[in-house]
Amino acid sequence: MTHSDDRTLVHAAYADRTRLADPVTAEAVRRTLDALDRGVLRVASPPVDEGGAWEVHAWVKEAVLLYFGLQAMAAIEIGPFDFHDKIPLKRGHAEAGVRVVPPAVVRYGAYVERGAVLMPSYVNIGAWVGAGTMVDTWATVGSCAQIGRHVHLSGGVGIGGVLEPPGATPVIVEDGAFIGSRCVVVEGVRVGREAVLGAGVVLAASTRIIDVSGATPVEHRGAVPARSVVIPGSVPKAFPAGTYHVPVALIIGRRTASTDTKTSLNQALRDFDVQV
Repeated sequence: MTHSDDRTLVHAAYADRTRLADPVTAEAVRRTLDALDRGVLRVASPPVDEGGAWEVHAWVKEAVLLYFGLQAMAAIEIGPFDFHDKIPLKRGHAEAGVRVVPPAVVRYGAYVERGAVLMPSYVNIGAWVGAGTMVDTWATVGSCAQIGRHVHLSGGVGIGGVLEPPGATPVIVEDGAFIGSRCVVVEGVRVGREAVLGAGVVLAASTRIIDVSGATPVEHRGAVPARSVVIPGSVPKAFPAGTYHVPVALIIGRRTASTDTKTSLNQALRDFDVQV
């Protein structure tokens, strides 16, 4: 069967869960998860042109949700570790050319490209992690998140999962971005290519992302423009009990375009005195 055939079966089963009792439908779900695990399919595809829109494949997310319904709880024992879950852990890291430092965990249905490095961290089902990316200690990559190539997720970074509704855009961190320590990116926010988030930046769909690098502020929501350098900030807001400061993200400048990404990153951190 083709992916198109599987898409038809999965979509019908998502609308009517009784169809999962059909072995042909169940096999279509499992085949989709296997393709996701091998990187043949992705939850979302990057745009062909810079600045274009990502394409979300809702039926692939539907397959992930249906897979939970097919799986039974089972004991998973790996060395000294004892787990009890429906989803097995991803295997074959050595053959895939991925460095996985104990006790990093990657769930089946996630794909990690050759050359990525996972310090003790967690990558959930449906996620995609690109080559040359570092997922640092205690960082989490939520379900269906799309992490580009040569990204650095610093210690304690929380990349949220967006599994439902199936058509919702996942969190996206594009190629070459640097996400500083203890940053949180959730609710389908997109961090543009080669952007830098300073330590402690929190981005949700409703977070005001204010560019203060020019003479007048320019506001964004839901997306950090490419090469932006971002730090935490706050703005006053009136409430019935008084005026208080609420968190925002401040764009304080841009990384310079350079073929040497690491040099550009280091210069950005020096220029803007960003804590990472």
